[in-house]
Amino acid sequence: MAAKQSPPSMNSTSQDVEMMLAAQCHIGSKNLQVHMEPYLWKTRPDGINILHIGKTWEKIVLAARILVTIDNPADIAVISARPYGQRAVLKFAAHTGASAIAGRFTPGNFTNYITRSFKEPRIIVVTDPRTDAQAIKEASYVNIPVIALCDTDSPTEYVDVAIPTNNKGRHAIGLVWWMLAREVLRLRGTLASREAEWDVMTDLYFYRDPEAEENKDDAGQAEEKVPGVDEVGAGAVDSGFNNEWEVTGAGAGAFSAASNTAGAQPSSTWDAEGADWAASSAPIETGNQGWAEQPAAQPAPQTNW
Repeated sequence: MAAKQSPPSMNSTSQDVEMMLAAQCHIGSKNLQVHMEPYLWKTRPDGINILHIGKTWEKIVLAARILVTIDNPADIAVISARPYGQRAVLKFAAHTGASAIAGRFTPGNFTNYITRSFKEPRIIVVTDPRTDAQAIKEASYVNIPVIALCDTDSPTEYVDVAIPTNNKGRHAIGLVWWMLAREVLRLRGTLASREAEWDVMTDLYFYRDPEAEENKDDAGQAEEKVPGVDEVGAGAVDSGFNNEWEVTGAGAGAFSAASNTAGAQPSSTWDAEGADWAASSAPIETGNQGWAEQPAAQPAPQTNW
């Protein structure tokens, strides 16, 4: 669907529209903010508001054209307090050179120069105006323009450029950030041409659950096992492992004779040892006779005191 106010070279392709529909960028909420009404396409019978995909693309291109006017990419601050957008802003900052603030926004980042994380960006891009309200509020104090991903129920106060999209789904958030980064690189000339495909996949901008990834790694480690007969093959096991216990050829007779000779010797030895033990176990009468032959003790002499 072509954008109305952009040059023909910046029109969206059918693949871009299919990606936005697959990521459900057009699915809004049941509530409608008055300033988001121009971006509304229709309302479904169940009350869900549907956003206009063409206007979403138009605002993505407009935001990219604004961002490329910043001479120093580090002066662009991309912010996301929601977990679904933290990975996206970090990847956007890595690909475009912007400054990312993922997680909780520390109050005073834009207004209190004493804080360690004090910044003076020239423009900020936020994922959700509701969760990133502190950043938008401080930006309004120091006259910093704001670009925001806005849903049908998002507040638009102090927002200069609103990109109408679903800012509650992880795929929608990641796809919009990916498209915005791609348009910025195209306008900067980093990509060879608009027809050239960007080698970065959209999955890189999607949120990933750490617990799910950890469980997946644990499951993969549990499947690993020591290769057995079925994996190595019966031929490898029978190739000579069992033959170590058998003697074949000319040495078989010598081995059997040696084994018989070795078997006969221990028997006589054990018999001799048994006789020795039997002899040693016989009672020693000399000792008993010696105790019996001892003279009786003489009585002690009586003395008169």
